[in-house]
Formats: sequence, C-alpha cells, structure tokens
Amino acid sequence: MLNGKHIILGITGSIAAYKAAMLCRLLVKEGAEVRVIMTPLAKQFITPLTMATLSKHPILVEFFNPENGEWNSHVSLGEWADMLLIAPATANTMAKMTTGIADNLLLTTYLSARSKVAIAPAMDLDMYAHVTTQQNLKTLAERGVAIIEPGAGELASGLVGKGRMAEPEEIIEQVKAIFAAECKRTLSGKRYIVTAGATIEPIDPVRYITNHSTGKMGYAIAEELARRGAEVKLITGRTALPTPQGVERIDVLSAEDMYNATVKEWELADGAVMCAAVADYTPKSVADHKLKKSDDDLTIELCRTKDIAKELGSNKGNRTLVGFALETDNERANAEGKLQRKNLDFVVLNSLRDKGAGFGGDTNKITIIDNNSREEHPLMSKHDTAKVIVDKIERVTR
Repeated sequence: MLNGKHIILGITGSIAAYKAAMLCRLLVKEGAEVRVIMTPLAKQFITPLTMATLSKHPILVEFFNPENGEWNSHVSLGEWADMLLIAPATANTMAKMTTGIADNLLLTTYLSARSKVAIAPAMDLDMYAHVTTQQNLKTLAERGVAIIEPGAGELASGLVGKGRMAEPEEIIEQVKAIFAAECKRTLSGKRYIVTAGATIEPIDPVRYITNHSTGKMGYAIAEELARRGAEVKLITGRTALPTPQGVERIDVLSAEDMYNATVKEWELADGAVMCAAVADYTPKSVADHKLKKSDDDLTIELCRTKDIAKELGSNKGNRTLVGFALETDNERANAEGKLQRKNLDFVVLNSLRDKGAGFGGDTNKITIIDNNSREEHPLMSKHDTAKVIVDKIERVTR
C-alpha cells in the first residue's frame, strides 16, 4: 500500500520524538520514500543523524543551508509529497497550523502541501484536553487534516491519561487506511446518517440527565463511511471529538432534537447507523429556575422519549438501517428483540461485561446480528470496528 509513496515525516519538539525513529524505519520498510523535516526544537529530543540514517536522506531543518546558501524549497517539498505526516505534533505546532503561522520549514511546507496531511498529536493530558487544543483539532479536521488520535497511559510528566502519541505500528495502519480510502470509493453516491454521542435531558437551567457515551464509535463509523465515498450527515450529541474529515456535522442536545434532525435527514438518505446513546426518558417538565436543595426528597417525573430507530424503521423501504445494543444482561435476546421491533437490517451488540468494550475507551468488542447470522468479533480498536461494520453495510446495501 505504501510502496513508492512520497511521505514527508515532520518531527516537532516533543519527548515522543523518539518514536519517530521507529515510525521512519517502518515507513521505509513498507517501501515509502521518506524525507524528514525537523523543527529546531525537535533536534533537542532526537538527533538529525539518527533520522538521516533511517530515512537514507539528509534531514531538513532550516530554510537554507548556511554553508552554501542552498535553499530548501518548501514549495517543491509540498509538490513532491503524497502525504505530510507530522508525528509527533505538539500543541504549539497545531495552533500554528490553524492560524497560518509559518516560522519554520515544517510549517511553510504544510501551507504549501497539495497532498494529504495527517498528524499524530502528543502532549500532556491537560494540554490535550484544553479547550484551545480541542478547538484546534476540530478546525484542522474540518480542513481535511487526518487526526491520528493519541492513546492513554503514563505520560512524561508522570501523570496518567490521554496524550501519548499513537504507537508507530498504529500510525502505519492509519496511514495505509488513508491511502486505501482513495482507491476504495465503494459508497460513492450514497448518503448516510450516523447518530453519535449522548443526549442531554434538562431538569432545570443547571442540571440534566445524560450518560457516559463519548461518541467515539459513531464518529469512527462516520469517518469510515466518508472514506469510502459516502456523503455523511453526523448528528451528534455533546462531545469533545473533532469532526471527521469529509463529514457534515449537525449538533443537537436533547433526544427530541436528535429525533427531529434525524427524521428530517432520513427523507433523502440511503441508510442510517443509529449509534447515539439516546435517552429513553426525559423530565416531564423542566423548571425555569434552579431547583434548590431542601430537607425533603425530590421526585422527578419522567416521560418516554420518541424512538428514533423505530420511526426510521417504520418507513425504511429498501434503505439500510443499522442499530446498536449496549447491554448488561440477556445481551443476545435483547439485541435480537431490538432487531425485530425496529425493523433493522442488523444490530451491533456490545456488552459492558466485556473488558475493553462500551463507553469511553478506544476499543470495542462486538457481535453483529441479523436475521440469518451471528458474527462475533474480537476486541479491536474502534477504528477497526468501524471498518467491520461498514463492510457489513456494504454487503447488505441494496
């Protein structure tokens, strides 16, 4: 997949720069031709000699060679590359990418690149979670930059959380997937809805009822559908995730909002994947002021929300409809019941009993159930899980 590809590997000033050595080695092993651009600060973390040896080419850092005045043309580099891969990408570099600051060779090359651009962020957990960083990630994704999400674990600060640059092997697989998507446009001309994330049901102006969904699974599915050429409307509850490349995002809050948006988009859709964790119940009345604490118990009367998947299934016709079932007991029976009640083509079952599955994590373990078969899949990343689900969609698409 990478044989003969021209890849610029950008390295910025992060402790994770040591991983760039293995990443470069793997790219070369896959047959890619690699040119390395380092920021001046990156040289403090890994030597140019190491990267030159692994890439088999001189390393580029400055705009020109101070010994002979030879210009390192960012324009030519941008034209040469099939992909600009920045790994690690610091918060500082991402911020400059969003605002067009071009104070080093890597950033000027980014602004000149006509190729695909992918970044693998690396930083401490608080920096990654900061609203500014998340907004920058969202902006870059909306501009077509592929985000290779960091993992969670022990960080250089000694803290434990999300911010570790993805491992080189994982980055290679995602780079391959980006190139593969170019060739595999099997869903071109199709229009899909994907619902994702949690809904919020207000109690008063301050409090609300929700759940632990982060939207990761739905966003991965939307991204995979778009990679295969589909036009995707992502109807999403509140989440910190950036919008996937090539996806139109529609933000909603409540189950009622999600119902209205989904039913509206269903009129022109060829299929839908109902991945959102939609509240089954909502407060019957919402206080217009903050409810004050008292010595008495508080009773909140709940009423049933509208069933979005059932509504879509009632007028499905020959379109494709996929549901999700997150269960804690009687998993298969509950999933099979949902399959029939809502007129789904298939249902994706995951159980909170399975370690690594469910809300919040980067992995999932699923069973795909339709009227004729049960497909059990091992624990895998949510990106790989999305590929399995979209493969199934392609098989059942009429």
